[in-house]
Amino acid sequence: MARLGSGEPGLLRALATLDRRDEHALELMDDPAADPVALDRTYRRFGLVNRIVSRPAAVYEEWVRPHLSPTRTSRLLDIGAGGGDLPRQILRHAERDGLRLEVLAIDPDERAVRYASRYAGPRLRARAATTSDLVAEGERFDVVWSNHVLHHLTAAELGGLLADSERLVAPGGIAVHGDIERSRGAYLAFWAATLPFALTVFAGSFIRPDGLTSIRRSHTAPELARAVPGGWRVKRGFPSRLELVWGSEIRDD
Repeated sequence: MARLGSGEPGLLRALATLDRRDEHALELMDDPAADPVALDRTYRRFGLVNRIVSRPAAVYEEWVRPHLSPTRTSRLLDIGAGGGDLPRQILRHAERDGLRLEVLAIDPDERAVRYASRYAGPRLRARAATTSDLVAEGERFDVVWSNHVLHHLTAAELGGLLADSERLVAPGGIAVHGDIERSRGAYLAFWAATLPFALTVFAGSFIRPDGLTSIRRSHTAPELARAVPGGWRVKRGFPSRLELVWGSEIRDD
């Protein structure tokens, strides 16, 4: 197993290089030989981190809830679901509001799917698949969504994901891909916020080193806008968030 945090530059050096996206930085959890115990701990800690940085309640209110109904079952596709904590939270919000929702969580990494499958049920399925697999099967969804996937992709992979997303959105639906916006402020904030927990809550996981690497790999809003085809809109969110949106933002039921 690689030493946790190996390959991450020192703070000053990292801050000095954030003007340019580091497409070659590698996240430890993406290593096929990553320590399974550390990987399991990372999936477990995602729920805590994502409540703060990904704000699932805000995602639900702005992007998901307008496409749900109390009488018709809507479908949400979560791409690159990791440990599956975000779709579980979205489902809890929908249940609280009396809205009918089913989620398919996909990830090409069998390790992530095995973890997410622990929480599968009638309204949540986890499957090892790609968006291209679902396009070939003729699947359609009211909401196509991903979180922290874009920064993992090459330019060709990004184009493929967006093309597939358009094909997977049902009429009147929406695709939203949320990610980090790279900046010195975002890097410094994550570095400082996670430092006190490096030897406690996040010990033995990839949360801190991979979070810092993710910021280095991420786009700025102008970079992402230049990289996407027409019809996609880049929106800024808080904290240091980007949302790449395609389709109908409000549904008339």
